[in-house]
Amino acid sequence: MTTTHLDNAGLFRSLHTARAPLALANAWDVASARVIEAAGAPAIATTSAGVAWSLGSPDGDVLARDRALELIGRIAAAVAVPVTADIEGGYGTDAAGVGETVAAVLAAGAVGVNIEDGTRPPAELARRLAAARRSADRAGSDLFLNARVDTFLFGLGAPETRLEETLTRARMYVDAGADGVFVPGVTDTATITALAGAVPVPLNVMAGPGAPTVAELGALGVARVSLGSGVAQAAYAAARRAAQELLGTGGYDSLTQAMAFPELDALFSAPYPRH
Repeated sequence: MTTTHLDNAGLFRSLHTARAPLALANAWDVASARVIEAAGAPAIATTSAGVAWSLGSPDGDVLARDRALELIGRIAAAVAVPVTADIEGGYGTDAAGVGETVAAVLAAGAVGVNIEDGTRPPAELARRLAAARRSADRAGSDLFLNARVDTFLFGLGAPETRLEETLTRARMYVDAGADGVFVPGVTDTATITALAGAVPVPLNVMAGPGAPTVAELGALGVARVSLGSGVAQAAYAAARRAAQELLGTGGYDSLTQAMAFPELDALFSAPYPRH
């Protein structure tokens, strides 16, 4: 690992604190990453859904690994801040394949990854996380390994036992090498407080309209707040509004909040950082 990579890895790890939660407006291509960085983001996180859509695939472990890795490399080379990559279930058919993916993600310049359990048995994600950790150790990287628990997002299990199941999975994933636990699908303060108090590593939640603010989530014990695919969805909604207005009334008012061309173009005028 290069000195810059190790520095970025250490910086990224240090950003996970409930005192000032790491706020991530997830990017899906170089342009969105540069825009988010220019807004003052201390790190860039990708959204697997947004990446897949931008490359013509649905979300859910459908995108080919090489295409995902190419995009991760492009983003990592285009920004100066640390990059963490959402790699869905690990872009591998088994734990060994996930280890190969993580080695390639590190080579592409990212310093963190998200790996999700989805509907897989928790023991399978634990094996994948352990393989990811071994791969990072072999590479000499201080990878931040974020384990996503999908019990609330997908409504897995009985509602009355979902919190305990989430905590059981979280502990298993931490034992397997996870540095953080991501529980999307939760916005109520009681559940978030319970999670933050029981999860032994930094807690990551996904936020959107109606959720507590970043500062409020920090007060509950959350160390990382992600917008997931929300920014990409909002961008595509803007494209749809513009198209519908143009093809419907023939108007253009939906473009009034667009970024100015010189401002956007200037983000690409300077050379990329290329770590």
